[in-house]
Amino acid sequence: MMRALTGSLRARLLWFLLAAIVLAAGAQAVVAYRTVLREADDIFDYHMQQMALSLRAGLPPSAAVGGIGSGEQNFEFVVQVWTADGVRIFESAEQAALPQLAVLGFADVRARGTTYRVFSMQTSGLVIQVAQDMAARRNMAGALALRTVAPVALMAPLLMLVVWWVVSLSLAPVSRVRKQVASRQADDLSAVSEEGLPDEVRPLVQELNLLFDRVRRAFDAQKHFVADAAHELRSPLAALKLQVQGLQRAPDAAAREVAVSRLVAGIDRATRLVEQMLALARHEASMAAGAKPEAVDLAEVARLAISDAIAAAQARRIDIGVSHADAAVVHGQPEALRMLLRNLIDNAVKYTPEEGRVDVGIAKLGEAVALTVDDSGPGLPEEERERVLDRFYRSGEPQAPGSGLGLAIVKSIADLHGATVALETSPSLGGLRVRVVFAPSPSGKGLG
Repeated sequence: MMRALTGSLRARLLWFLLAAIVLAAGAQAVVAYRTVLREADDIFDYHMQQMALSLRAGLPPSAAVGGIGSGEQNFEFVVQVWTADGVRIFESAEQAALPQLAVLGFADVRARGTTYRVFSMQTSGLVIQVAQDMAARRNMAGALALRTVAPVALMAPLLMLVVWWVVSLSLAPVSRVRKQVASRQADDLSAVSEEGLPDEVRPLVQELNLLFDRVRRAFDAQKHFVADAAHELRSPLAALKLQVQGLQRAPDAAAREVAVSRLVAGIDRATRLVEQMLALARHEASMAAGAKPEAVDLAEVARLAISDAIAAAQARRIDIGVSHADAAVVHGQPEALRMLLRNLIDNAVKYTPEEGRVDVGIAKLGEAVALTVDDSGPGLPEEERERVLDRFYRSGEPQAPGSGLGLAIVKSIADLHGATVALETSPSLGGLRVRVVFAPSPSGKGLG
């Protein structure tokens, strides 16, 4: 029983409400019963008083009147009249055996094996006594009290049925939600219906739907990663296999040297592709988990991202640095923002000719913040500026083949932070400018 009460909200509500109804009905019945008994006693006493008062002028002081016949005697009510000298001149029952009382008013007297309630009054030289059998009085008062309590006894079960119906009806939406969740397939992560739910249950279902949404996004990210990996790794692995075969067939040292260099370049490209795909997978996993935002100093993010790319830039004698940096703080994920800027810088270094230049800028635009990366490369045709943000799309520039994931990661991280990405012509260096504008909000979209 206790396990059922702790496990079922419906059983717990019904148990306590029905118990409360039973206790309240019982208390009301007891109080009503005792009250009616007390009021019945007062009514019977008043009736006895009125009976005695009605006899004040009914018997002359000198008239001796006999009692009624023995066959008509009724001991429930007994009337006796005495003179001031102690002579009984009237009695309604010859064998009542009630003693003459000198005490006026009400008294309880034992006679004939029972108890009588006796009222005595003196008037015009007479003492009038009216007595009532207490057993008969209790029977009549009890019957009256039971008739008063009967509606309570009838209404209590009806009220219990109403409570059972109301509780069952109120918890029906909860049962419906339980059935919806229980009947789902393992891969069904659609939202649970909130229709008709009470205010106390709706927040729970809303949080459950948010959880389903995060799990669905995590599953989608996993599916996309597996599909992308299967699609994109096929070509590099095939190319590596061909390069190994070319190395094996090389006739002399010079040919082997060329084959080895091609193999190393192929391995580097495959490594870069795997790193980018893993970075994208980590970012999408953190986005699906709904990580809480932090206050991030963009100047510090720029310093770290440039330190990551400085070796590649120096190898190609590219001048890289911060052209302008306003004090700016955005709310987001520090590692994700560092990945965003590092991908922008890597992309700029990759497409900038040797001895070129890459500038990073941070500017406040009112309440918004703009992060820009300019390069002195060949730029990008306008018709390709939207497409390069898609996964695995590669620009037509042949000099720096890549995985096609760098700008897709940038777009995904920007979306996470509620920022916009725009590709423009650099007004200072003539190449490509990538501008990321963070909206003036306390937290990024999808964060927290």
